[in-house]
Amino acid sequence: MPAPVLVLTEDSLKRESGTKVHRANIQASKAVADIIRTTLGPRSMLKMLLDASGGIVVTNDGNAILRELDLAHPAAKSMIELSRTQDEEVGDGTTSVIILAGEMLHVAEAFIDRNYHPTVICRAYNKALEDAIAVLDKIAMPIDVKDRGTMLGLVKSCIGTKFTGQFGDLIADLAIDATTTVGVDLGQGLRDVDIKKYIKVEKVPGGQLEDSRVLKGVMINKDVVAPGKMRRKIVNPRIILLDCPLEYKKGENQTNAELLKEEDWTVMLKMEEEYIEDLCMQILKFKPDLVITEKGLSDLACHYLSKHGVSAIRRLRKTDNNRIAKACGAVIVNRPDELQESDVGTGAGLFEVKKIGDEFFAFIVDCKDPKACTVLLRGASKDLLNEVERNLQDAMSVARNIIKNPKLVPGGGATELTVSSALKQKSSSIEGIEKWPYEAAAIAFEAIPRTLAQNCGVNVIRTMTALQGKHANGENAWIGINGNTGAITDMKENKIWDAYNVKAQTFKTAIEAASMLLRIDDIVSGIKKQAPPGAGQGPSKPKIETEGDADNEQILPD
Repeated sequence: MPAPVLVLTEDSLKRESGTKVHRANIQASKAVADIIRTTLGPRSMLKMLLDASGGIVVTNDGNAILRELDLAHPAAKSMIELSRTQDEEVGDGTTSVIILAGEMLHVAEAFIDRNYHPTVICRAYNKALEDAIAVLDKIAMPIDVKDRGTMLGLVKSCIGTKFTGQFGDLIADLAIDATTTVGVDLGQGLRDVDIKKYIKVEKVPGGQLEDSRVLKGVMINKDVVAPGKMRRKIVNPRIILLDCPLEYKKGENQTNAELLKEEDWTVMLKMEEEYIEDLCMQILKFKPDLVITEKGLSDLACHYLSKHGVSAIRRLRKTDNNRIAKACGAVIVNRPDELQESDVGTGAGLFEVKKIGDEFFAFIVDCKDPKACTVLLRGASKDLLNEVERNLQDAMSVARNIIKNPKLVPGGGATELTVSSALKQKSSSIEGIEKWPYEAAAIAFEAIPRTLAQNCGVNVIRTMTALQGKHANGENAWIGINGNTGAITDMKENKIWDAYNVKAQTFKTAIEAASMLLRIDDIVSGIKKQAPPGAGQGPSKPKIETEGDADNEQILPD
């Protein structure tokens, strides 16, 4: 008998294969799902996380929790990716994605024990996904984006599960105001909302949450350059935005100038002054009231501007400058000599500098048709503000989704139950071995309403049987759980809704991820880089540093 051939070096590798891997992956995913299971629904618990730098995060946003976790298991890591994808794509439903994927894997475990081939299970899952989306299309109802009441109800039901749900309409109002302000028509009835670029959230600790508001314009954390001389309140300002320094240009590299006569020195200084004066005069030709530049502004330029009663702000962030341009209709100009009348922003109604807390903020507000805005959040503590900001992000994403795709599905677990009962009925017509995993996928959808019921603390089994009974004959797709009381109610009357594309994305992401994790049958870990020779002689003694050699420390190679 020939000696066995060693393909993989044994000592450095850990290799698991076959059902062992499936079990491990399923266990890991379930563990991740269990971490955030309690954060689903209006009666959800908060999690407190300590991050590496010692700061604390208090949140119940699925993505925010998982982002902070440091996991070793590869399958668990890919579960975390899920909630991140969901957050980037639609901004809401980060918790449900994980719970659903965890459940899908959990029901698959029974089949793997019976030696089903993973591909069979995946095929059944994909079939179930297609049918689930078809059911969604059937029960979705279109809405009118212009109708503010509907929008408010919708955004509210999405933040009802969050920490700020207790402040009533406050956050929902902010989110709708902000997103409708910056929406851009693309034609053909499509609207696009760029949350990241044009909505800035300024968190200012202090005051009450009720003082938060959406400004019809922009606010920046800057004061005018010379507070004593320049006006701090201008009504209907003419604004010029620059992206060049208003100071004397220095040579690119070291420049030497030889001066032969003493007067040449004064001539040279004069030239510099004239250059700056020239720049300022080009700007002042347009009679602006406010000049904002992204770069520096010299004392001399400041003097010229303040002499003509022009306020100036310098060293502004590029993103802020873009927002101001969008808000007041100005064009950012690169060189003062290229200024035109059309570049001056006249859309703003008021420029003023206010002191909030102990910092100065410049407000450019009351704009005519702003395409950018700032949401000013006030609150007692930093942690509270961070959580409110996260909720606001979610709320704005939901509002954006609705503006993009104005269709609704019922919330409160009703959608999942409808999908589940439809799939159960359909499973009887499926032939062959795929029938069982298909049916299991149908049952897995019930994880969401079940978790909702668990979090309200009602009798889970009784509630679930009652709900399944109501959905089994398929007459009313809108029956679900009221997350606050745990009562079985009609979601249409309670205005508990979800955005269609949030739900669709949740289902797709969860099932696709489950299929991917099921297909893994081999984990090879520990493919090490070649260790440098002489590294493996066993642990060397720790070297104790004395005071003497603290100065000539060796820098350790990375």
